[in-house]
Amino acid sequence: MTRDELHDLDDLNELDELHGRLRAYEGRTAASGGAGRDPVNEPMIRHWCEAMGDTSPAYPGIAPPTMLQAWTMGGLAGHPDGSARSEAYDELLALLDDAGCTSVVATDCEQEYMRSLRPGDEITFDAVIESVSPRKTTKLGTGYFVTTRMNVRTGDGELAGTHRFRILKYAPARSKTEPKREWEPRREREREPERTADRPRRPRPVINRDNAGFWEGVARHRLLIQRCLDCAVPRFPWLPGCGACGSQRWEAVEASGAGTVFSYVVMHHPPFPAFDPPYAVGLVELAEGVRMVSGITGVPYDKVRIGMPVELEFLRVDEELELPVFRGAEA
Repeated sequence: MTRDELHDLDDLNELDELHGRLRAYEGRTAASGGAGRDPVNEPMIRHWCEAMGDTSPAYPGIAPPTMLQAWTMGGLAGHPDGSARSEAYDELLALLDDAGCTSVVATDCEQEYMRSLRPGDEITFDAVIESVSPRKTTKLGTGYFVTTRMNVRTGDGELAGTHRFRILKYAPARSKTEPKREWEPRREREREPERTADRPRRPRPVINRDNAGFWEGVARHRLLIQRCLDCAVPRFPWLPGCGACGSQRWEAVEASGAGTVFSYVVMHHPPFPAFDPPYAVGLVELAEGVRMVSGITGVPYDKVRIGMPVELEFLRVDEELELPVFRGAEA
């Protein structure tokens, strides 16, 4: 066996040992003693439904099930004492940081609903580290998927739903100009001189069988939305079935690209390496009646206003990624 082969085998043994240490955290508490900062309430339900365009007559008599996580979030001030993240979860993340997996991106979530939440319900929650995957190599880099499961309960202890949240803690992939190596153990990095990293890439969109047609349209500089073939209601984002009548028959139609800013936020914190805060992110209402979240370009972030007319354009982010954004015009 050559020296290089022995070196690679040594790296793999170290990685296997790391995964064993990470898996020891499976089943341990990620958060405990959590309490919603506010009871379930009608104003939050109304704001949510307006932002999502959900006009179901069931709301705000009950909360939309997909709001499940919203009632558990602490906001910028965080949660009060007694409901903080556990030491075990912090230790797990520290192990990954020490292994070079210093970057993080949320990848997906799954929710399960047991009962409807109603205004006045007090919320409690706890979370467990459900699983840590074996080492995975992605376009972003190489690392581990960490899944936590949160149980959300009402004040009387009845389970209202579960929220699984998955992140990828990873070591960013090298730029194309750097020597290619699948994995770089910590001990080797420390022996090498520090490199000046290229600007990080933006996260890649998750493309699946339900939304592939939308991204194919983006590649052709067309903004495609869906229209139900039974009730003619347009919809976005792309979904397999119609929210109005339940039909699974639909067609793709090209949007005009004209719209207005329905709502917006200016992002200051937390910082993300691929973006330069502050910047505006808008909920744009298209002329066709659907809404989509997108970057607002062409105007300073502090000049964006609700009702501002915008027009579609396509932004080349890097050699692999192009995104639909909306250009506004100052009054």
